[in-house]
Amino acid sequence: MATKRKEKKGRANAKKGGSTTDVPVLLRRFMKTYEKHCIQTQSSVSTTIKQNLLWCIEQDKIMTKMVLSCPESCVEDAPPVCLRPLLMTIRDERYMFGKELCAWNITLNNQDIADLSIVLELRGRSSCPFTHLELLDCGIDAWSVERLGKAICFSSLASLNLDYNEFGEEGVKGLLNGLAGNNQIVSLSLCYCNLRPSSGSLLGAFITQSAIRDLYVNGNELQCEGALDLIRQIAEYAENEAMKKLFEQHLKEPDTEVANLNMESDRISTTGLGSSIKKMKGKKKGKKKKKTKPPEIGPWLEKLHLADNGIDGNGEEGRTSPLTFTAMLCRIIKFSDHLTEIDLDDNCPGELCGKLILEALKERKEAKLTGLKVKVTAQISADTFSGILKNSKKLKSRKKRKKIKKKSK
Repeated sequence: MATKRKEKKGRANAKKGGSTTDVPVLLRRFMKTYEKHCIQTQSSVSTTIKQNLLWCIEQDKIMTKMVLSCPESCVEDAPPVCLRPLLMTIRDERYMFGKELCAWNITLNNQDIADLSIVLELRGRSSCPFTHLELLDCGIDAWSVERLGKAICFSSLASLNLDYNEFGEEGVKGLLNGLAGNNQIVSLSLCYCNLRPSSGSLLGAFITQSAIRDLYVNGNELQCEGALDLIRQIAEYAENEAMKKLFEQHLKEPDTEVANLNMESDRISTTGLGSSIKKMKGKKKGKKKKKTKPPEIGPWLEKLHLADNGIDGNGEEGRTSPLTFTAMLCRIIKFSDHLTEIDLDDNCPGELCGKLILEALKERKEAKLTGLKVKVTAQISADTFSGILKNSKKLKSRKKRKKIKKKSK
């Protein structure tokens, strides 16, 4: 009984950020329970989980990131590393400090995803409010993705990474159906998920009705058609907002005489109210608690990564499509004040498209919008590429510079 009281007290102190002497006790108990569940389920203990626990115990730090992965070299006939023992441990220990959950190269079946979904759905009464979920190369199918999407709507997740799971269009359709109405996810990564051109319209429609700010879809086959459908509504919104701001600015510009009269009246009213302003400054103001605003819903992005997506003239839609896509992308570059990063690496849009991007960057610079990082393929002329480098924000691309030097020679 005494040990149980001590453990409960340790959890309370750790939650408040208090006594660090209780943290090792909590983590040792967590490791013991995890090892017990691994034996029960006939699975191997994850070395990354164990090493992280031992490091946190040594440093007297709470474990907030859990990385479940298979060892690079394992004994023959050794049981696999599984997600289920870790989830059982989290529930049994009511471990409420986890923020990031990662599974790398771990095979997850439908039951594993169902168990994970139950843990994620406990928002408000959850013992582990994860904000970041990363399931890389886990062989997730379309059913699992849709089930996960439904659970995320009732979770605390803000970031989702499902790279290297080849669930294709059916999977992304299920995921986005499950995520419908979600206004918490701000970062979504679907790299190397076997997405085809038809997935572009699904992603584009979802972005306009969500709070997604960072989208990573590298290594797919969206091609020009899918990429165009993805960015069309974002470009139209950015252009409309820019025109709206210009129109409002034009309406606010008063005549010179009216402006002078307003300035004079403001000066008189300021001197007349000087004493009352001083009195107001003398009063103590109560401290107001800052309320965390939920992410705003709207069709704008801050980071857009479309590397290695077959954006070239060799796709199913013909040789004119790269120009159509680039013209739409240039509208975002010229008008979007939210955009900070574009990655078009390992695509072959061509020299003319490169020049259009360069001109758009120059216009953006003249309009004094926020800095923009642009990453493009080196398969354009040295002059165009160096121009894009100069007009975009800081960009690290040493390999490409070497290729340009060779071509120029």
